[in-house]
Amino acid sequence: MKASKFTDAQKAFVIKPGEEGTPVAEICRKAGISQATYFNWRKKYAGLLPSEMRRLRELEDENSRLKKIVADLTLDREMLQDVIKRKL
Repeated sequence: MKASKFTDAQKAFVIKPGEEGTPVAEICRKAGISQATYFNWRKKYAGLLPSEMRRLRELEDENSRLKKIVADLTLDREMLQDVIKRKL
């Protein structure tokens, strides 16, 4: 997945005018993003401060790392069980 060229603070700055009533098309044109991107950001980050957005990203990164660890351990466990079954 491509990394965003926008920081959390920039995303919050882009979302803010939409909450105040500025048309979405104008916000997207000024920021250089698509409307779909704007609505995805709004769905994910609406009402969050930049520090909270940073914490959310850290938690998502940690969650993905832990999921990879669980997948690796599950695969190891299955391989070991396979070996045990073949020996019996």
